[in-house]
Amino acid sequence: MTPSVACVVDASVGIKLFLAEELSERADALFAHLAADPPGQLSVPDLFYIECANILWKHTRRSGYPTEKARKALTGLGGLALKRFPTADLAAQALDVAVQEAITAYDACYVALALQLSVPLVTADEKLAHALSRTKYQVHWLGNYSIPTVPPQAAN
Repeated sequence: MTPSVACVVDASVGIKLFLAEELSERADALFAHLAADPPGQLSVPDLFYIECANILWKHTRRSGYPTEKARKALTGLGGLALKRFPTADLAAQALDVAVQEAITAYDACYVALALQLSVPLVTADEKLAHALSRTKYQVHWLGNYSIPTVPPQAAN
């Protein structure tokens, strides 16, 4: 059986599981596939976790988000059944993508992983999705990415 969903997700999507933001419900629907039968395959470079930590840090500094909640969110992210890939294996290709497309190497790292796995990248960064919309890369904005419904018996 093939997984219900196979894609790379970036930190802008993952963080929405823990911070109530626009598109959080869509992120919940996508991540629900991790518990489906068959389970979805959501992949991330290990950079994902430090980027999420940085987003949480910003929320603690700017809006008083409790540090303990930020720690729990990181623990929750770490407990998800995400397939993790080392950035060291992606760096050279990420640099090439970054230079070619004039995007950050951080964003390009997700694109490089999606390329290596032959799956799309799903991002909540609308600007990034738009910047790469007319390229060879499969980058989808979470707001209009088609997320299959998880059958009720498949969800935990």
